[in-house]
Amino acid sequence: MEWLNYHHLLYFWTVAREGGVSKAAAQLRLSQPTVSAQLRQLEATLGEPLFERHGRRLILTETGRMAYRYADEIFAIGREFMDTVRGRPTGGRPAHLRVGVANALSKSIVYRLLRPVLDAGPWHLVCREGTPDRLVSDLASHALDVVVCDIEAPPHVRVKVFNHQLGDSGLSFFAAGTLGTRLAKRFPQSLSGAPLLLPTTDAAVRRPLDHWLEAQDLQPQIVGEFEDSALMKAFGEAGNGAFVAPTAIEAEVCRHYRVKVIGRVPEVRERYFAVSIERKIRHPGVKVLTSSAKATLAETPRR
Repeated sequence: MEWLNYHHLLYFWTVAREGGVSKAAAQLRLSQPTVSAQLRQLEATLGEPLFERHGRRLILTETGRMAYRYADEIFAIGREFMDTVRGRPTGGRPAHLRVGVANALSKSIVYRLLRPVLDAGPWHLVCREGTPDRLVSDLASHALDVVVCDIEAPPHVRVKVFNHQLGDSGLSFFAAGTLGTRLAKRFPQSLSGAPLLLPTTDAAVRRPLDHWLEAQDLQPQIVGEFEDSALMKAFGEAGNGAFVAPTAIEAEVCRHYRVKVIGRVPEVRERYFAVSIERKIRHPGVKVLTSSAKATLAETPRR
């Protein structure tokens, strides 16, 4: 059986947390050469480098990020154990769920998907945003437990990942003030020549949306394209153009951005996926996410 030297792990964890060997050595009250030697021994034991040097900075490698996450858990459990033995209240330690969120997704949709996890028990939720490619790479290195995105995982990732479809939603068009009143009268023909705010071309829903506009022979004036859906809605709230959002969150969009629904396009669907490294999901937080998704995404259009 292979044994891990927990002193070496503690030195590594302190270096990663403090951001460098010198600060860690001061924290541990050891010399810098001693700390550096312990790091090298841990790397030799693991057979993988834990840091890369960028100038004067130490940057965690993929293995280093995974090791730091495990070390953080290990030492948290150790502290809880000592508190329990000494009769100090611990209050329970919430389990962690680390979620990668594709930056093209509506924040209201993400909240709907994750809310049942928080309702199910004490969870420490960590959300990181980014492109699907980068997030799936973090998933492969165990820095994340699951990725929520609007596309299936790309096939070129280095490890096997699995796509679990959570559900989908049609699209609704929204606009503010007098623009909304005018565009609602003859939707969708009213969109021709109207100012329109759209997701960028790398958003999964953009291509089917473009095809729908073309099939309807509509030629709106595209005045802005956005990676961040919240920023697009903010421009729409200010009256700069009509915009789209999932029908499943109509009520929230109208309430938060003071806009009105001008029309619905149920045939254009935005799909949502949970990407994991497990074919059969075992992580309890991810189980809650996937099992409750269809109900939380149910469309309830405003009348």
